[in-house]
This record gives sequence, structure tokens and C-alpha cells, in this order.
Amino acid sequence: MIRRLFPWAARNTTGRAATALLVVILLLPGHHAYAGPPFLTDDPEPVELHHWELYLASLGNVVSHNLAATMPHVEINYGALENVQLHTIAPLAISHANDGPTDYGYGDTELGFKYRFVQESKYVPMVGIFPLVEIPTGSAAHGLGNGRVQCFLPVWLQKSFDDDKWTTYGGGGYWFNNAQGAKDHWFFGWTLQRKINDHLTLGGELFHQTSDAQGATDRTGFNLGGIIDVTAHHHLLFSAGRDLQGPVTLSYYLAYQLTF
Repeated sequence: MIRRLFPWAARNTTGRAATALLVVILLLPGHHAYAGPPFLTDDPEPVELHHWELYLASLGNVVSHNLAATMPHVEINYGALENVQLHTIAPLAISHANDGPTDYGYGDTELGFKYRFVQESKYVPMVGIFPLVEIPTGSAAHGLGNGRVQCFLPVWLQKSFDDDKWTTYGGGGYWFNNAQGAKDHWFFGWTLQRKINDHLTLGGELFHQTSDAQGATDRTGFNLGGIIDVTAHHHLLFSAGRDLQGPVTLSYYLAYQLTF
């Protein structure tokens, strides 16, 4: 979610890195660790009523030896009502330019809620929305935040097959971002996952993002990853990928998740 950068774009406003760090991170929560993280693409399924998801995670992108990442971030999701999930991410961010110093500190705070308004049936996918607001709590001057409030308005769909062994989900939405040098832009993604056994799920995603900054190109990329269910309440999530079109040469996501 990530995202994101979703949720924050690290740009060097002092000119220390003329090419900037074009980083996209989308941190979106999933259901029992089977959707959303470890991918940028999200799903419409909220956390169950009065259940919690807690993540301790790190995600980042490498662009021409420049790095922008969270190290770490904390994500909290709570099933507040039937079909409604509350969501927040509190990140510690790092921004490293190849020709400059490394900055580390608190990044932009993400708030949102997920609402599922169509339930999945035999022939109909579930459908939901997941509006996000990025609060500019990180320092834009040090590449740790966006500098302005951002909003993301997506619609997500999901369908399972073969007794839930296969799950596919995706959709997209529009980002509003009026920070200096930034542009409003679209994000679209789709994911396919396969439950290998009771402890392992593997999958991959393809995504496309239109230009999010002045002078930046559109991005098309992929991520491959999985979820290891150590127990019913403890999970490990991971993914890695890169752009097929765009500047990101490596993206990654690593997380420990506690569900209860």
C-alpha cells in the first residue's frame, strides 16, 4: 500500500540528489495474512469483527543505488464493525542518496478504513473500498516525508476458487498529491495466490502506476512473495520484485504479523 512511494514519496528538496528517490510503498492489510501484504495490491476483505492484525515490517525500494525504506514500521488493523476495518501505519523511515548522507527518522503517518459492500458468492466477487490519508508527519526536507497531505481512493475486488486454494484480487484507484514536484496519479494492480498447504501461501502481482512526479515516467512492475503461517496467530510475510518499466531496480517487503 505502500502501498506504498505509497504511502510516502521520498524526494530530496535540497538538491542533494538531482534525480530524486522515486519510491513507491503500499502497505495494505489483508485477511488472516492471505491478502494485501506482502503485495502493493490490496483486497476488499476487512479484518473480522473485534479481531486485530499487528505488523512489524520493513519495506523499501532501490533506485540507482538510492534507497528509501521503512526500518521498521508498525501497522495496526482492527475489525471495528461488521465489514469495516480501521487501519494505521506508523513508520520509521530511512532515505539514503548515493551522493549524500543518510537520513533516518519518523515518516508520514497513514490512516484509513476498509469497507466491504458486496459479499463474495459463487459467481460474484466481493467488492470494497479502502480510502487512505497520508499525514505529513515526516520531514520532506530530509526525504522522510511527502510534505503535504495525500489521499488514495481505490476500489478492490476478490474471488476465490477450488475450495479457497486459489485467490485472485485487485483493482485500483486515484492518488491526490499536491506536494512540490508531485502529481496526482493512478495505481492499478492484480494478484494471484495459491495456498500450497496449511502453512504456506505463494503468489505474485503485476501493477501499473502513472507518473507521480514532474519528469517521472509511468511504472509497470511485479512482485513475488508468500506467507508462512507459523501458528494460527504468528505469521511471516515476504516479497521482492522490480520495475519492468520504470526506475526501481529492487523492491522488498518483510514482516512479522500477529493476529488475535
